[in-house]
Amino acid sequence: MSVPVIDAAAIASALTRADAVAAIEEALRAGQDVEADTPRLFRQLEAGEFLLMPAESPAHAGVKVATVAPGNPARGLPKIHAWYLLFDAQTLQPAALLEGTFLTILRTPAVTAAAIRALLRAHPSSARERIDRLLVMGTGPQAEAHVRTLADILPVGRVDVVGRNAERAAALADRLAADGIAARPSSREATREADVVVTATSSSEPVLDLADVSPDAVVAAIGAHGPGHRELGADLVRAADLVVEARSSAFRESGNLLQARSVDGWKAGLQPVANLRELVGAGIERRAGRPAVYAGVGMSWEDLAIAEKIMRRLAPHRSGHSEEGAS
Repeated sequence: MSVPVIDAAAIASALTRADAVAAIEEALRAGQDVEADTPRLFRQLEAGEFLLMPAESPAHAGVKVATVAPGNPARGLPKIHAWYLLFDAQTLQPAALLEGTFLTILRTPAVTAAAIRALLRAHPSSARERIDRLLVMGTGPQAEAHVRTLADILPVGRVDVVGRNAERAAALADRLAADGIAARPSSREATREADVVVTATSSSEPVLDLADVSPDAVVAAIGAHGPGHRELGADLVRAADLVVEARSSAFRESGNLLQARSVDGWKAGLQPVANLRELVGAGIERRAGRPAVYAGVGMSWEDLAIAEKIMRRLAPHRSGHSEEGAS
């Protein structure tokens, strides 16, 4: 049988960044059980690790196969490579093979943006529908994609780009500015002036502490992977109104949480932790004078939600049926 291969260009033509955010929000509001999502499977390799992310919905089953090579950026190569294999849920026949690296670049910022928008709407004084000052820490593909996604769904005033490499920070700011985003390279000291801070770094040690952010700021930490890595200091995590994709995955994988409290402490409820479904669905009540923190690790259902949306958009071109009539 012939299995369609959906490359990055086809994905980009099928789904905008705003569409990807909508796909995540739709899945959550439709009742996605984030706490029951299948755990990711890890396998250490000589040059990094394998990562398998299986998921199932009523229409499809899917699995993302990714490799993470920490040494690749020094070689001028992407750190992550991935492909996504989609199957029909009833027959388990392959339905499509999607370029997974671009899918991830689309998916991760979409999840973060859904969380940030909901946290801004839950601002303790009044709902916010814009970002006056956005600061991103990191200069890689995820940092850039997060700025672009947020700018696509919310009015964004100024964007500060902070990175260890000044040339890369300036280059990213220039690319964003060329597309009409008011971006400039900046320094870590600017974090206290931002109302939203996104950390998209590969650091294993904290790059942001409580003293670095303003009261009522929204912080989204998405760069750290695994219990041994964190971007946020323990004082920031402990002081914040905290949201994660799912408590089950965060208590298993999030170094931002697990290095701030023991897993037993988290499970005992020493600090309230909302999940993404609760945030996007009913919302949460934020405390005045406290930052809000979203700590993401990536979950399998998110890739499947985006992949299904892509295939529905492509269905009219492939079969002549409308998106609503495709499955």
